[in-house]
Amino acid sequence: MHIIIPARYASTRLPGKPLADVAGKPLIQRVHDCAVKTGAAQVVIATDDERIHRAAVSFGARVVMTSAAHRSGTDRLAEVIEKLAIGPEEIVVNLQGDEPLMPPELMREVAEKLASHKEAQVATACHAIHDRETLTNPNVVKVVRDARGYALYFSRAAIPWPRDMMAGKGDGEIKAYRHIGLYAYRAGFVRRYASWPPCPPEETEQLEQLRVLWHGERIVVHEARQMPEAGVDTPEDLERVRKYF
Repeated sequence: MHIIIPARYASTRLPGKPLADVAGKPLIQRVHDCAVKTGAAQVVIATDDERIHRAAVSFGARVVMTSAAHRSGTDRLAEVIEKLAIGPEEIVVNLQGDEPLMPPELMREVAEKLASHKEAQVATACHAIHDRETLTNPNVVKVVRDARGYALYFSRAAIPWPRDMMAGKGDGEIKAYRHIGLYAYRAGFVRRYASWPPCPPEETEQLEQLRVLWHGERIVVHEARQMPEAGVDTPEDLERVRKYF
């Protein structure tokens, strides 16, 4: 297993986020520390910013400089895979550079899930939803799986829709799952994925993983035992993570 951490300096809500101080260490170092705990064969930070490069080198991380023209972190991932000559069947975990509280065991479990499901090109994770507010929140991505644990669809909408409960005909149990944005890929697939243009459902929902399903490839979904702590998107998130550490 390889872990690649895409890190950009620009952020609409929190500029310079990877270098923000978190209890004496930059945020990107906290994320790197988290990745190292998995025991991965290698952990690499991928960035197009010299400031992040310098900071990462200073705490001993391996860094690959990438193009500034990438549309997404997955495109950046493809460039790193190419530069490091990672074999097509090797497994690469994409850990976002603002996720310092992602459980190392969950990263290992997602990678192992992909290794054990040969039909899948991608693995990700989910966690059960227990309340109506979460189910109907468009900022929470939902996933529906088939009988073997492969993703059928991802959406910001409430899927599956609990018709009777929403119609006030009962207080039945919610049987839905929120998507956890952690991915493991077969390295060779990332190169193919990056060559595909965005597909209509992806553009509508603004969810990149729908491009995988659009092209008929499979995503296997691991059910996490607990929901990971949220990453850092806002100044409020940064304060929460600082308090944690």
